[in-house]
Amino acid sequence: MTSIALIGPGAVGGAVAAWLAQNPALSVTVCARTPFQGLAIQTPGGAISADPVVLTDPAKATPVDWVLIATKTYDTASAEGWLDALVGPETRLAVLRNGVEHVEPFLDRLPATRIVPAVVDIPAERRAPGRILQRRDGWIRVPDDAAGRDFAALFAHTPIAVSTTPDFKTEAWKKLALNCAGAVNALALKPAGIAHDEGAAQVMRTLVAECVAVGRAEGADLPDDLPDAVIAGYRAGAPDGINSLHADRLAGRPMELDARNGVIVRRGAIHGIPTPANAMVVALINAAASAA
Repeated sequence: MTSIALIGPGAVGGAVAAWLAQNPALSVTVCARTPFQGLAIQTPGGAISADPVVLTDPAKATPVDWVLIATKTYDTASAEGWLDALVGPETRLAVLRNGVEHVEPFLDRLPATRIVPAVVDIPAERRAPGRILQRRDGWIRVPDDAAGRDFAALFAHTPIAVSTTPDFKTEAWKKLALNCAGAVNALALKPAGIAHDEGAAQVMRTLVAECVAVGRAEGADLPDDLPDAVIAGYRAGAPDGINSLHADRLAGRPMELDARNGVIVRRGAIHGIPTPANAMVVALINAAASAA
């Protein structure tokens, strides 16, 4: 039996843990801050549930075959205690996070060959601990190497489309383009339907265009029409959908603003590429959150 521990059972993490737990050949443990009773996920195909082991104390954890980190990027430090307990000499680590800086924070613990960076697009919202609305089956993309292929095999029994790619960098920057546009939702505190407003959509396009310029400088192969494609995706989705940045601001929680927009500004500066739109939304959202 393959043992899996998932750290961070939020919207995406909880949905992933529940789907993995549908396979009796996988032993799934969820590592959380506070205890909860089981996972109940409303998926596009109907409701599923799971009763994984839920741990709140790293001292009770033991090494596993796979650790999946689905915490927010600003929560890396909180995962350290779990990694101390869960990582053994053969453990592999999959990083299911936003942004383009998946591997770097964990290179002091595992060699790069045992770390699987994962680009995740599973629209989901946590309604309560362990209670999640999954709006689409979604997909996950990982590098096309031995660890990536083994990770993809864990999901063979699920409707989540997990695939490998020979150009992970491009996939990560494409997803960042989608995520950076979501800053408009967090700034305006309006769900995905705001993309139907042409003024808001044009701001989103500008954010994405800056992301494309920086991503290309980083070596990603990004198409010219990506800004329009991102807007089309927003408009085709559920108008009441709330992305995680928006949800975190509504709840008064820390936000992944640096991983979704700040990184564009930081890496743009390295390449001498101006990113005024992303810098502006980062400043405005931070100011609004501080005032609140």
